[in-house]
Amino acid sequence: MHDKFISIILKCQKLSKPTSILIALSGGKDSLCLIKLVEDFNNIYHYFHNIEYIYVDHQWRDDSQKNIKHLLNYTNITNNNTYVYQINKIHMSESTIRKIRYQIIIQHAIKNEIKIIFTGHNQTDQLETFLLNLIRGTGSEGLSSLPLIRQIKNYIQIIRPLMKMNKEDILWFCHKFNLPIWSDKTNFYYSNYRNRIRYELLPYLKSYFCPKVEYNIINFLNLSSIENEYIKQNAIKLYVTSRHSYYIAINYKIIKDQHLALKRRIFYLFFYYNFNKYLNHKIFNKLIEYMYVTHQRKVNIIWEQLNINIYKNWIYIQ
Repeated sequence: MHDKFISIILKCQKLSKPTSILIALSGGKDSLCLIKLVEDFNNIYHYFHNIEYIYVDHQWRDDSQKNIKHLLNYTNITNNNTYVYQINKIHMSESTIRKIRYQIIIQHAIKNEIKIIFTGHNQTDQLETFLLNLIRGTGSEGLSSLPLIRQIKNYIQIIRPLMKMNKEDILWFCHKFNLPIWSDKTNFYYSNYRNRIRYELLPYLKSYFCPKVEYNIINFLNLSSIENEYIKQNAIKLYVTSRHSYYIAINYKIIKDQHLALKRRIFYLFFYYNFNKYLNHKIFNKLIEYMYVTHQRKVNIIWEQLNINIYKNWIYIQ
């Protein structure tokens, strides 16, 4: 476990020595494992001159205050600062809470001039996220939504050092070092889709389809991640080449003869970057259809309060 952690840290090019890191905690065994690995690593290599811990309390559970005290009792041993934030409005969806949690963590990092954020996501989380996204109807880019390294803004990176470790290894590690695991009862609520995948779907697939299903899915995700990164890099190059230098517009003549996968990524990038909106399939298909028609007059599409115009090789927004 220590060797895996060290190999991942050394692969991260922007982790120059010494540096400051912010470690996002969830309060469970993943967090305790990550704290132990980071502290052991730093005691030997003195890689991080400043370590901060951050915990965002959703206040969903009636024992959340006790959980915070339990976590602080452990982090106080490290002599590093721990910051606790609370979300006051608790009646929100899980996805909304997740977005707010990330916003809090990133804003804290910006305020304290920290460029590296560690999270406790592991290999099992990656597998469960893949199945969740697949059931919801994701595209190929959504299959690898938990990458090892994720770039935020121009200078902040989110790194997941436990990504090559599964929950069984992490649980063994915590027992080996007698780490005080907090038992979260919500992990056993079957109303949560992730719990149902963990305790019902995956065991069923392993028992009746393939005992190595977890290994096979992880292998597939690793291959998909490489291919997605290649498509993403080419799409970004074409997007930069085709966009207007002043207006919010794309010269579709430049991308017209490109592969459909690249055109799709370019349009998705255009709308997300400029308007923070995810382009739906219906509008994308319309844009592709109109690209191949010679326009003597302007074509107009209204979508999500955006006025999309297609005229003289340009797709632009008014």
